[in-house]
Amino acid sequence: MVRAVAEKGYEAATVADAVRLARVSRGTFYELFASKEACLVAAYRAGYEVLEDRIGKAVRAAHDWREELRLGFRAYLQTLERDPLFARVYLIEGHVVAAEREQVLARFAGRYARTFAKSGHPVPPPEALFVLAVGVHELACARVRRGEGVLDLEQLLVSCAVRLAAYQEEPWT
Repeated sequence: MVRAVAEKGYEAATVADAVRLARVSRGTFYELFASKEACLVAAYRAGYEVLEDRIGKAVRAAHDWREELRLGFRAYLQTLERDPLFARVYLIEGHVVAAEREQVLARFAGRYARTFAKSGHPVPPPEALFVLAVGVHELACARVRRGEGVLDLEQLLVSCAVRLAAYQEEPWT
């Protein structure tokens, strides 16, 4: 399904495309999934779990919160860069699974909260961290949509996140 959606877009991709690419029967597909959307949701979840696992492994080597941000962003960007089919579906076709996408972005916001808690600064509120997660996602999405790479975004993302964590001019409300 990921390949079919990445190549054709969600609307144009069909169950027939997915079963042909997966080399399974239509019956097998419907034993596993109720619909094309259900299959895409399962693929989206599985892709996110791989992404989360790669980020989790990468940040274990961090010595401080800033390095954790850098290593996490690097793992995120490298995953997108190395698997353009996943990147296209995860970033561009994610609107199809809006509730799933919102949960994923909330999980990223939670990851940022845990990292920022190590900074010594007050942790920004969940809504501000959600804004960071959405911004990272949308910036990567725009790049992938244009057929551009994402690896050069690492420093910009780290800088934005550090500034968010350190911002104390006005209290968070």
